[in-house]
Amino acid sequence: MPRFRIGYRTVKTALGTAIAIMIAQWFSLDNFASAGILTILCVQNTRKKSINASWSRFLACIIAMGFSAFFFEVVGYEPWVIGLMLLFFIPVTVMLSIQEGIVTSSVIILHLYSFQAISTDIILNELGIIIIGIGIALIMNLYMPSVETQLVSYQKRIEENFRIIFHEISHYLCNKDSDWTGKEITDTVEIIHKAKTIAFKDVENHFLRHENLYYLYFKMREKQLDILERILPNVASISLTVEQGQILSEFIDELAEHIHPGNTAIFYLKRLYEIKLEFEEMELPQSREEFEARAALLQFMKEMEQYLIIKSNFKGISQKADQYEKRTIEAN
Repeated sequence: MPRFRIGYRTVKTALGTAIAIMIAQWFSLDNFASAGILTILCVQNTRKKSINASWSRFLACIIAMGFSAFFFEVVGYEPWVIGLMLLFFIPVTVMLSIQEGIVTSSVIILHLYSFQAISTDIILNELGIIIIGIGIALIMNLYMPSVETQLVSYQKRIEENFRIIFHEISHYLCNKDSDWTGKEITDTVEIIHKAKTIAFKDVENHFLRHENLYYLYFKMREKQLDILERILPNVASISLTVEQGQILSEFIDELAEHIHPGNTAIFYLKRLYEIKLEFEEMELPQSREEFEARAALLQFMKEMEQYLIIKSNFKGISQKADQYEKRTIEAN
């Protein structure tokens, strides 16, 4: 059973609805409660969605008043006229991609029908309701809580899971035994999905921002996770302990301890290339089992190269992390 929770959007909706109704009532507008309905409909999850919803509803209401003036004044104030008008009005809103405003504009249409007349005062009354309801919703949506703390938390959880995965790979390459359940893989898939959703919402809350660095980061980790999922069966197929496996085990352990949101992948690409050259200088396999093990390790190295290339194409989040990593590399 879902737990009871009052979120910030609920608070904004409740507060905005009350304010809209109070203002409309203060101006002595007829059907003033409808201003609250407009506010409820226009408060959205993000600022961009709120702007789009408000524009759709405002434009639909204006068009609805034009349709009402024509149909009611020309054809008559009869219930069947409302149905006839909607036959034409709804396709127009769909054609203009403002169908979100159908419900709101239907309220305005019914207001005009109940007045049994259309005059300048009545039109101004409806415009007042529309402007107050939509305007208060837009003001309420100016506040959006920061999600950076949550994104950083997801980032750290993903990196910790990657660290565990790499240590498990290293352990298997070195010892050929493991009781790892692999839960970090499924856990990371779920975390990345949640994190991308929140990061995308953050983009929607900034009018001049077309991308979020954290969203790009989580996309990058998602691609790397796909590679890790391909790597695991390959590593599990290696049944013989060879010198090359020991060397790669040390490399993976080092890589695991330097997982962060910065970008120093070029150093590890260079190290991987040096390991490849080192392998080429070693003696040829002496048995079929050794040949198969070394072939699997070469495939593992190719996958790790792609893993690091993906990271190298990401500009990084924290410059401090890059500087720390640079000092660590220089010290070694």
